[in-house]
Amino acid sequence: MPDSSDFSYLEGGAEQEAADIVRDVVAWYSTQIAAERGAPVPDDERIEELTAGRQAALADQAQLATADLEEAERIVTVYAAWLKELREP
Repeated sequence: MPDSSDFSYLEGGAEQEAADIVRDVVAWYSTQIAAERGAPVPDDERIEELTAGRQAALADQAQLATADLEEAERIVTVYAAWLKELREP
């Protein structure tokens, strides 16, 4: 049985966390795009900016399939900060 103070035996931890947080960022952008498109006067420039952010996140999401543990941890750190910034009023 693995040492309970060492969680390295839990495979996919960082990789799953990275997938989850990237998915959260993609969802945030999707929600914002839908809201902007549904506005009485949609802001095309904002829609373009949101779409570019969503595309960047989708590209990173695709890269997760081949990411090693170090890359997954980097993505978690970057995306956690990104999501925090996006959710600030």
